[in-house]
Amino acid sequence: MADKSSQGDSKPEAQFAKRIDPTKEDLSKEQLQFIRQVELAQWKKNTGKLRGRNVATGLAIGAVVLGIYGYTFYSVSQEKIMDEIDEEAKARAPKTGAN
Repeated sequence: MADKSSQGDSKPEAQFAKRIDPTKEDLSKEQLQFIRQVELAQWKKNTGKLRGRNVATGLAIGAVVLGIYGYTFYSVSQEKIMDEIDEEAKARAPKTGAN
C-alpha cells in the first residue's frame, strides 16, 4: 500500500484526549464538574478490580503466614525425638558411684 504522505492528503491527526492541568488552565465550573464526574466514574470502574486484587493478595499472605505457623508447630512436635535420644544416651552411659 502507498504511504499516506504520497497520496497528497495532508489532514492533521485528530487529538482525542489532550492532557490539561486544571490548576494552570482557566476552566469553567462546568468543565471542572465534568472532570470530577469522569474521574469518579473511572474510580468506580476500577474499584472492583482493585478490591479483587487486594483480596487475593491478602489471602495469599494469610496462607503463607498460616503455613509458617503450622510448620513451626510441626517442627516443635518433632523435637520429642531429641528427648528420646537423650534418654537413650543416659541409659547407655556407664553408671559410676557418683551418679
